[in-house]
Amino acid sequence: MRRLLVSLLAGGLLCFAFPTFDVWVAAPLALGLWAWAWSGAGAGRGLALGFAGGLVFFVPTLSWSGIYVGAVPWIALATLEALFVGLAGSLVGWLCRDGRVRPVGFALVWVVTEGFRARAPYGGFPWVKIAFGQADSPFGRLVALGGAPFVGFVIALAGAFLALAAQRAFAARPHRSRMPSRAVTLPVAAALVLGVAGLAVPLPTDGPTAQFLGVQGNVPRAGLEFNAERRAVLDNHVAATLKAQEDVTAGRAPAPDLVVWPENASDIDPLRNADAKSLILQTVETLQRPLIVGGLLEEPVGFLSNVALLFEPGKGNTDRYVKRHPVPFAEYIPNRAFWRNFSKEVDLVRNDFAPGDAPGVFHVTSQGGQSIRAGLAICFEVAYDDIMRDAVQTGANVLVVQTNNATFGFTAESPQQLAISRLRAMEFGRSVVHVSTVGQSALITPDGTAHQVTSLFTQAVVRGALPLRDATTLATRVGEAPEWVAAAALLMMLALGIRRGRAAAETTKEEDDDDSA
Repeated sequence: MRRLLVSLLAGGLLCFAFPTFDVWVAAPLALGLWAWAWSGAGAGRGLALGFAGGLVFFVPTLSWSGIYVGAVPWIALATLEALFVGLAGSLVGWLCRDGRVRPVGFALVWVVTEGFRARAPYGGFPWVKIAFGQADSPFGRLVALGGAPFVGFVIALAGAFLALAAQRAFAARPHRSRMPSRAVTLPVAAALVLGVAGLAVPLPTDGPTAQFLGVQGNVPRAGLEFNAERRAVLDNHVAATLKAQEDVTAGRAPAPDLVVWPENASDIDPLRNADAKSLILQTVETLQRPLIVGGLLEEPVGFLSNVALLFEPGKGNTDRYVKRHPVPFAEYIPNRAFWRNFSKEVDLVRNDFAPGDAPGVFHVTSQGGQSIRAGLAICFEVAYDDIMRDAVQTGANVLVVQTNNATFGFTAESPQQLAISRLRAMEFGRSVVHVSTVGQSALITPDGTAHQVTSLFTQAVVRGALPLRDATTLATRVGEAPEWVAAAALLMMLALGIRRGRAAAETTKEEDDDDSA
């Protein structure tokens, strides 16, 4: 019972590490509690303990997923994600079946199971990775060295060191002296060193700059029917853009080099609908600058495409990026016939979204002659390590994240997403133009600082100069290597554990045979 209570407490504590609480130190403390609770539990009990603690974490943290669609999808998603924490508990319970906390083993398990959660099923759901709540912490700066998995490893390692220190302190209570022993102080010192190590990681923000304008046009109403008046949403973005241009004409604001509209700014196909296309082209001609439009295309036949379209004055639509990772059960229904057996609601998604097959980087030239290479990500794609890294490796010197948060109301989903964009800026050493239909929108410098953060469900713009950077961080260069190294190390640790278990069993059998003889 004590282990269960500690595991539940850890899950609740971990909620506070993410927006809108933003108590980043809660992450290593929560993982430390899990390390203590799972060690010695065995594989079966560890699974139950991890699953229970995972539910306490994911149910409130992902509550935004059920704000308009009801409790069933929300609880189903939280339950699925909690299973991966259960897997972590099972592995730790087996590896540490003698009851001793093993910090390295715990950290490896955490990274591998979190990586598994980010990939399966149906491409995974990496939202609220442990690193995504660390944009304001020293831990977060480590993302420039090895990405989100490396941050997760260090946080888990620090937490497990604290758990080891507590375990040793409790074990020594009958014989304790006034001064703590080295057995306790060394793991505490190791945790503290890991906690501040990120302060030594530089996050440069130098480089030539370009002017960006992000337009948050707002929608007529929050909820699933946010785009029932699709023309109104498009009109809102046109009006907000032209109003911002008035400040440029009057000399109150600098002219933008690139203007960005969010996801779903034009859900009327702007390449097939003459009125929508005319509005966008007129806006571009007024701006005399390139405009990125988030829209939906009625293609390929029988499908839809969630796209970013580049419009340029005098040229029209010159480039496009198709969202590579449509959201399962929202933008498409995987295995539709199978899931229809459980709910006919799957057919509310009448047309599946087709995935794109290539990273998106739009090339434009600033008024000062600088080359702007904008790497694209649409909505939840910002949470996928490979999609963001692909854009940078394809040549992006600035990142653009277009999103639509209207279907999540006044919840923590939008702040959670902005926090991910902030970490991406630090990870890749790139500025990020983060633009939402309804907020939060912001301009983010490569050190992860969010500027001009907007309020939810208001019409607003974010504008200013951002550095364009070509230097690649170590995280960009190593890619997925930290996760694969962690997976290999964990497999080796599991193999050694199996081998030791067999050796112990054989020794016990021999002793029993000798006794019987």
